[in-house]
Amino acid sequence: MSSKRVLITGAAGFLGSHLCDKFIKEGYSVLAMDNLITGDLKNIEHLFKLKEFEFYEHDVSKYIHVSGELDYILHFASPASPIDYLKIPIQTLKVGSLGTHNCLGLALSKKARILVASTSEVYGDPLVHPQNESYWGNVNPVGPRGVYDEAKRFQEAITMAYHTFHQLETRIIRIFNTYGPRMRLNDGRALPAFIGQALRGEDLTVFGDGSQTRSFCYVSDLVEGIYRLLLSDYSQPLNIGNPDEISLKDFAEEIIQLSGTDKQVVYKPLPTDDPKQRQPDISKAKEVLGWKPTIGRKEGLKITYDYFKSLPKEELYKFPKEFSKTVK
Repeated sequence: MSSKRVLITGAAGFLGSHLCDKFIKEGYSVLAMDNLITGDLKNIEHLFKLKEFEFYEHDVSKYIHVSGELDYILHFASPASPIDYLKIPIQTLKVGSLGTHNCLGLALSKKARILVASTSEVYGDPLVHPQNESYWGNVNPVGPRGVYDEAKRFQEAITMAYHTFHQLETRIIRIFNTYGPRMRLNDGRALPAFIGQALRGEDLTVFGDGSQTRSFCYVSDLVEGIYRLLLSDYSQPLNIGNPDEISLKDFAEEIIQLSGTDKQVVYKPLPTDDPKQRQPDISKAKEVLGWKPTIGRKEGLKITYDYFKSLPKEELYKFPKEFSKTVK
């Protein structure tokens, strides 16, 4: 068991909440931070009674003050779904730039190791398949997705600058599509969107002709990869994801079969700059961390579907809140 203390930003979000669980389980003291613009306290309320857990509502784009010693920082604060970052583009850019800068400065002052959450979106609409860490990407910086893609690319750049200039201990994870309990049902991403439509008795909407591919990693596998990377000696960006690739058309058919709905797939125009292929090359993760995913899509989907099915009925019709356009 550990007596170390870790700060997790974005702690009330999908991934952040599972990381809180993981570090509590491993014996850490967890300081959770979130401004709740997309996160939800219900994801971490089961931890409030624990003396090893603290929560602070705070926007990391503003100065961060943490009293006492700090051993690790995991920076996971950021909108992650297209619905969110298209509605709050400036906040998305600020949390990737100012927020990351603040977290790195805190890590430097506390002599803490920091892991930042990057994304497969740094590869854009890739011209290399599968995507490995040496590929620089094909990103449109001024397209609608640029606010998220470029925020993450800048995040990697400033993290590496702190590593090389200040000799700060840094880790960078590139996260591929991840799913599991606590995802927001109507956050605009394919998996929860398909399941939500199936549970509401609607046709499943596929954008484009459905030939574009994704590779889905179950959340417990991802969290284990994050944990191993944090404690490793590897400072370069590292892919963590499940290389089991599937087209969105075939994936929608899997959800139809799983749910038993009598509805069908309908097609709508493909959004601008939507990536046509997404599959991680995880050779480095296998080599450096001894990590690979263990939960197959069939098993993970069943758990996730049952979770969504168990939610109160009103959750099925709870669509994303409107965010203020005021940016200070």
